[in-house]
Amino acid sequence: MAARKESTRVAIVGGGPAGLMLSHLLARDGIDSVVVERRTRAEIHATVRAGILEPGSVRMLVESGASRRVLEKGDRHDGIELRIDGDGHRIDFQDLVGQSAWLYPQTDVFADLADARERDGGDVRYAVQDVTVTGVTDAHPLVVFTEDDGSAVELSCDVVIGADGSRSACRKLIPDAQRRSYFREYPFAWFGILTEAPHSAEELIYAASDRGFALISQRSETVQRMYFQCDPGEDADQWSDARIWDELQSRVAGNGFSLAEGPITDRVVLPFRSFVCEPLRHGSLFLAGDAGHTVPPTGAKGLNLALADVGVLHEALAELLLGGSASGVDSYSDRALARVWKSQHFSYWMTTLLHEQPGASDFDRRRQRGELESIVSSRAGSAFLAEGYTGWQHAAVAQPVA
Repeated sequence: MAARKESTRVAIVGGGPAGLMLSHLLARDGIDSVVVERRTRAEIHATVRAGILEPGSVRMLVESGASRRVLEKGDRHDGIELRIDGDGHRIDFQDLVGQSAWLYPQTDVFADLADARERDGGDVRYAVQDVTVTGVTDAHPLVVFTEDDGSAVELSCDVVIGADGSRSACRKLIPDAQRRSYFREYPFAWFGILTEAPHSAEELIYAASDRGFALISQRSETVQRMYFQCDPGEDADQWSDARIWDELQSRVAGNGFSLAEGPITDRVVLPFRSFVCEPLRHGSLFLAGDAGHTVPPTGAKGLNLALADVGVLHEALAELLLGGSASGVDSYSDRALARVWKSQHFSYWMTTLLHEQPGASDFDRRRQRGELESIVSSRAGSAFLAEGYTGWQHAAVAQPVA
């Protein structure tokens, strides 16, 4: 059977938050798009991901009409705790930079965006197979795919967006001679758990200890998310609940503080890396989100970077498709990468600041503690962390969402 021929202005490969947000923003400008995604909607929603939003990301969700739930169900955090060998030090975002972060799981961001696209009649096709993109240097690229009912589609478009994640096939369409990849793999991973327990703290705790790093986060009043540094080859199934709690408690213990414990409902080992692809554009193909870059989770930048890409790309595409100006798309890669590299630095800095480095000497450990102490004892040092964590918002022009 011959492929059914269709057309759209913008074809978006990838139906995660980046792809859905771009489709949503374009629709508000009257620009049609088709989103194709190999996973089912349920599969994406079931994927547990980080949940810290910068105020700029919250504003994008709210002001675009994609979500009010982030304000109703999300938790505004005005700071974090840096816990150094059992001593807690609060980094007060509001006092230091006049901003806040929001705890709101990525699964909820996805659900809000998927609901918004369905509500507005958006064309999002889940569970497609055999996606092939061709002709990205031609006037009208083609995206060919098989829908979940087995029918083949040949989709003609003006622009293709590769928002297909860290294993992006779209990224490979940039010729090797023109594509530069920057990569760093870390010699440690995170052992992550979900536990049915009350809050241990009202804000996130980032703990550095001689046993390694730990992060104490929240999901809800009754479900918490926690992590501790481990070897990338660790087998999560070999750890009992008691052993996990002993490890977590040992990394945050001090001054009478302890974690509220409960049954552990999920455990996973999460290796991570830093990666950047340059450029983020080739012909009519544009990369956004994890397709173009990934960061270690320590700095809470992954989802926020994806939405920042989309904000720049939406503006550029509107200029091109509505006004005929190519200046925005021509500068997209450079504009997006400027923030990407700033975020890469912050994420790398937070990661190396807090984790125990394999093979570290006594000098390395003492120097690392000296750096931590210089941050918590200095308003300027604390402000540097607060500014990066909340996304370099400029208080004079970008007030926190109320």
